[in-house]
Amino acid sequence: TLRPVSEARVPLLDAEDTRIVAFRPTDGGLEHLAIVIGEPDAEAPVLTRLHSECFTGDLLGSLRCDCGDQLRGAINEIARVGAGVLLYLAQEGRGIGLVNKLRAYELQDRGFDTVDANEQLGFDADERVYLPAARMLRHLGFNRVRLMTNNTDKVAGLAASGVVVEERVRHTFPSNKHNEVYLRTKAARGGHLL
Repeated sequence: TLRPVSEARVPLLDAEDTRIVAFRPTDGGLEHLAIVIGEPDAEAPVLTRLHSECFTGDLLGSLRCDCGDQLRGAINEIARVGAGVLLYLAQEGRGIGLVNKLRAYELQDRGFDTVDANEQLGFDADERVYLPAARMLRHLGFNRVRLMTNNTDKVAGLAASGVVVEERVRHTFPSNKHNEVYLRTKAARGGHLL
């Protein structure tokens, strides 16, 4: 039910040849964004990053996660190779929303890890879905990707939705004292390849 609703050229720092395509579900849900850098070749696997929105990391530079580093790193890498797509998905806090993510942070401060905190709040460890990303890619004309991720669930989610993941491109950044436990949990309990 996802459809494009607007598109504009938006030059970015270090990626001036960029356009953003906004997609909205027909039920009026939150918009997802496709950030298209350069002119990706639909005949080749396109360098792609699925990035779930993270207000605290992406906008505020939070040190509790690696999201801001992953976002900026993906834009820089796509611009460096010349073309690709970053899908900015409206799935804050692994799909539980900003308010619940902040509640999960409170639980983490009391000793719960990321997975346990989400489950204490009544959610799965990860509530994200990847069908919207697959539909956005297909709408843009891409069926094959080189996926920038450490999350095997993203690879499986796209594949299950009909997108061929020809390569998983490693996408890691140094930890800091505030996110070491978070990253260890992603690897140990989330299956991330860090």
